[in-house]
Amino acid sequence: MAALKAAGRVSLVDSVVEQLRAQLAGGEWSVGDRIPTEHELAELLGVGRNTVREAVRVLVHAGLLESRQGNGTFVRSTADPAAVLHGVRHAGARDVLELRAALEAEAARLAAVRRDTHDLLRLRAALATLREEGDRDADADLAFHLAVVEATHNAAFREVYRFFSAQVHEVLVEALGDRAMPPVDIDAHETLVAAIEAGDAEAAEAGARELLRVPMETIAALVEGSR
Repeated sequence: MAALKAAGRVSLVDSVVEQLRAQLAGGEWSVGDRIPTEHELAELLGVGRNTVREAVRVLVHAGLLESRQGNGTFVRSTADPAAVLHGVRHAGARDVLELRAALEAEAARLAAVRRDTHDLLRLRAALATLREEGDRDADADLAFHLAVVEATHNAAFREVYRFFSAQVHEVLVEALGDRAMPPVDIDAHETLVAAIEAGDAEAAEAGARELLRVPMETIAALVEGSR
């Protein structure tokens, strides 16, 4: 096992949490491995067992570790959601939009294949709200795109998109500053819904990409202008 640095006296629990995160990310332990005992970690880190216990509890709540009564603590995942969140928040606006386009294009394709009557009703309702609330209503637009993702009937896709969409908004707001995003193209949203209703996967995928074409061009222009 790679040597662990003795933790300082300030924020001991946080220090231990970060060092254990680093060990997980660095491949020191694989998924399914049992990590050292509290006593062993306490000695390696030069801290008390209570500090180690609290740090492990943090990582259990984060989904990285799993405590099994009587058996010890095991690695559940080495993919740290906090690290992913940090990376997305610090990615460029163009990078984030490109990833969003990929996610939404695949979601639209799956929705066209898997949608049911309830999904179509929800899409039409979301589209009607978008028209009524105005083409710059961010909440109405997000509700529409979430309705498309819901129509994939893929729970993993839904959760990833819910997480990611909030980060997209933060990144774009920061990138644009006082500038406004271009108006939402209501007709393009209508075209996408029609493709999903028709079960046309290729048209739905193309329609989703078209929805993001102007925002991506806007961000690309800002990136070029800032150089």
